[in-house]
Amino acid sequence: MNGAALLFATTNEGKQREIRRLLEGLPLRLLFLQDVPEVPEVEETGQTFLDNARLKAQGYAHLAPGALIAAEDSGLVVPALEGEPGVYSARYGGLTDDVSRNALLIKRMQSLYGKDRDAYYEAVVVLLSPQGEEHIFTGRVHGSIAPAPDGTGGFGYDPVFIHPDLGRTFGNASQYEKDLLSHRGKAIRAMREYLEGQLGVEG
Repeated sequence: MNGAALLFATTNEGKQREIRRLLEGLPLRLLFLQDVPEVPEVEETGQTFLDNARLKAQGYAHLAPGALIAAEDSGLVVPALEGEPGVYSARYGGLTDDVSRNALLIKRMQSLYGKDRDAYYEAVVVLLSPQGEEHIFTGRVHGSIAPAPDGTGGFGYDPVFIHPDLGRTFGNASQYEKDLLSHRGKAIRAMREYLEGQLGVEG
């Protein structure tokens, strides 16, 4: 592998913090979209998380010639709401902030009980080599939706997502617990393991 840099195509500060922690120590220069000029807008028009991750990886690849390119798409899925918010997690209801989106989800689920409150987080990471070879890494974590937001940690739907092993929301989880158990943590650790093998790094 001849790429000395990895451009991870996101501007989300919460995701960037997690990615930095999870990839710490790799002999690659880690870049995000704010580190490159003239970033185009790549519309997330896909029907799945994989579709959107692939669109972003391919759409931003020209920004860092010779580098590895990674893009991730993820979200929360509630089967009882026919998969909502799903690929629209970051723009659920056309709302622009986490607090409002969490409130909308709680309202949509106010008449649901028991197993109908089950949900899962899913993440898909697409990694492109400098030669354009594609590698896909996924992560999923199952839980349930709390009756009200609880906790100020994390971001997105973390204050309403209860992890069964923790017995509390991701909003009340430590950074270590979130990185270990989360959907994104699983997907990016899988990508890290692949990169360590390619770079000859001992994990």
